[in-house]
Amino acid sequence: MKQASPNKHILVTGGTGSIGKPLTEALLQKGYTVSHLSRKPGNDSRVKTFLWDVHKGEIDEQCIDNADILIHLAGAGIVDKRWTEGRKKELIDSRTESIRLIYGLMHKRTNKIHTVISAAAIGYYGDRGDELMTEASTPGPGFMPECCVAWEKAVDEGNSLGVRIVKYRTGVVLDRSGGALPQMAMPVKLFAGAAFGSGKQWVPWIHWEDAVGTYLFAIENEHIAGVFNMAAPNPVTNKQLMKAIAKQLRKPLWPFNVPGFVFKLLMGEMSVVILGSTKVSPKKIEEAGFHFNHPELKEALSEIYE
Repeated sequence: MKQASPNKHILVTGGTGSIGKPLTEALLQKGYTVSHLSRKPGNDSRVKTFLWDVHKGEIDEQCIDNADILIHLAGAGIVDKRWTEGRKKELIDSRTESIRLIYGLMHKRTNKIHTVISAAAIGYYGDRGDELMTEASTPGPGFMPECCVAWEKAVDEGNSLGVRIVKYRTGVVLDRSGGALPQMAMPVKLFAGAAFGSGKQWVPWIHWEDAVGTYLFAIENEHIAGVFNMAAPNPVTNKQLMKAIAKQLRKPLWPFNVPGFVFKLLMGEMSVVILGSTKVSPKKIEEAGFHFNHPELKEALSEIYE
């Protein structure tokens, strides 16, 4: 098994985000050199920050000069704003045009980048009920699959550069400091916790440490390529997830669910992120050799909160 040398230089987009930040720390601790592509100057003396503006098509061309591996995490937040047509375009462009900006630079400027590891999303599959999704499953209907298909196709344009490409279809990353977990836990803390919609919809979750671990795995094991589901091997329903959060926080959970129409009124089309059901298999990445340190939800939440 061929493994990457720890002295490699990793260029990260979205390096200050919920995965980018702990991933950067893990890379530095392992002895890698790390640089970021960001809209703003960085404040970590250990990490050189190159500036770019995807909307304007501007990028510091020196960002790729010493990089061996590109990790692409950049993209506007899916649930940060209501899905207007303009917002939908922004969500897609922030993912597709960003990677194309780097690829365009790689085509014209000498560089040694040999691997591109990109975030993708479980949203590729859409709302699929109880059907078990594998990487070979087709994309579903709706905006999220449309966005994810465009995203992955843009990443795959790197094939023309002869680089190794790894794409991670990421589930709900559980982290106390950001992402979906604090939002789900807040009503529980306020004694107003309840399941959402039917409560039967599957939630493909992953502990943040395992999410970071998959990127390290792709860096260190150069035999893997292609698309992989990034979700724990023991999926749960929304009701099971809310129950587990309530039990961890030692708070009660209301016996009735928050009706789906409430989310549809508040969020419109975006409510599918909460009410949609996606059950995925991580078998492919496990067979490639990745080991989940937090495969069970109860233990994962215990580690996160305690």
